[in-house]
Amino acid sequence: MAPSHARPPSAPSPRPVPPPLSEREIDELQSLLDRVPAPLEPLDVTMLDGFLCGVLLQPQRVAEAQWLPFVTDIDQGRPVPGRFDAPRLRQLVLRRHGELNAAIVSRQWFDPWVFELDEAPGAAQENDGFADEDEAPPEVDAVYPWVAGFAAAVDRFAGLMQLDEQKLTEPLALLFQHLAPDDLEDADDLLAEIETMEPPADLTEAVETLVRATLLLADVSRPVQAAAAPRSPRPPVRRGPPPRR
Repeated sequence: MAPSHARPPSAPSPRPVPPPLSEREIDELQSLLDRVPAPLEPLDVTMLDGFLCGVLLQPQRVAEAQWLPFVTDIDQGRPVPGRFDAPRLRQLVLRRHGELNAAIVSRQWFDPWVFELDEAPGAAQENDGFADEDEAPPEVDAVYPWVAGFAAAVDRFAGLMQLDEQKLTEPLALLFQHLAPDDLEDADDLLAEIETMEPPADLTEAVETLVRATLLLADVSRPVQAAAAPRSPRPPVRRGPPPRR
């Protein structure tokens, strides 16, 4: 019998990157989140996006069963009622989770789910006098829900925040500059770093900063060999928010 020449086992094929959610699917996801019944407290899609990044930046993988319940009940992670369309919501959330994970692993720019705020009546006249160089323009407030979702994730899953504080300070400051100082208790070094930063000049710059901070944090918590610098274009600012509660 001729000797067999067994081939060495091949490396597993990388998982395909899920297609980005369309605008219609993002609206559908927001509609599903809007229908989560009380007393559960679901995220909206902007907070969800920041939350998923906070989950994905943990140094150890967080199992789906651990983080998914907080999408529909951020405070306690209580289960949704059986009559709720949880499978479709889960499908959409996991697609975004996979898309963000692929971007983080490959250190590529991604499009954060940040939406321009509707301008309140009379705001244009008030904003005409905006001239304080130490503050960001009001339009930048649109990134707050994204940062709040990220903060909720890193508060719930503590692995990231237990890494090298010195390496974390700058990228965390890029994100947490959008929170009130009172929300950053016992974070003197972080507050001091924020004080040295120029605020974003506009919403486009603020959105770009979210991506930059996420990828800098990935270099700390999920290092890769010879990580390539991000090469994709700046993420766009979305023009119309999905339906809200």
